[in-house]
Amino acid sequence: MPPIVAFAGFLGGLTVVRWAYRTAVRINRELEEARLSRVAEAARAGEIQTLKRDPATGAYRPG
Repeated sequence: MPPIVAFAGFLGGLTVVRWAYRTAVRINRELEEARLSRVAEAARAGEIQTLKRDPATGAYRPG
């Protein structure tokens, strides 16, 4: 009987790992789609600012 219990626990563990992996992949795909849509929307609207070098400090600033 104990080998059956161990095997059932092993299968349950594999199921949990598979579910977690699929969930992580799904969430990452949704986040990537949202990020790409924001970038595309900003590019269409011309809201993406470029950085220009400040001659006094040498630092790059939006502008």
